[in-house]
Amino acid sequence: MIREHIESKLRTAFDPSHLEVHDESYRHNVPAGSESHFKVVLVSDKFQGQRFLQRHRMIYAELAQEMAGSVHALALHTYTRKEWEGLQDTVLASPNCRGAGTLA
Repeated sequence: MIREHIESKLRTAFDPSHLEVHDESYRHNVPAGSESHFKVVLVSDKFQGQRFLQRHRMIYAELAQEMAGSVHALALHTYTRKEWEGLQDTVLASPNCRGAGTLA
């Protein structure tokens, strides 16, 4: 449910040519069923001329309500269409959580 909400907000705000929102909560030290850690791959021409930090700030501003609530982390991969060409299969995997596997 939260994943779909994030996806909807990003589609509206960025009119992406490509968007993936993956719930990666299962890879982290959180209770079963949590929706708190997400990976976002977002391709939008709205990023044209923006450095990665500014792109991330744009996304965090759009998702401020979610970040103030149950969303703990976003792994962001942001590209313009030109940057995305040829990269589809090379988006980095999210790192393992440092506390993964410690929840009993």
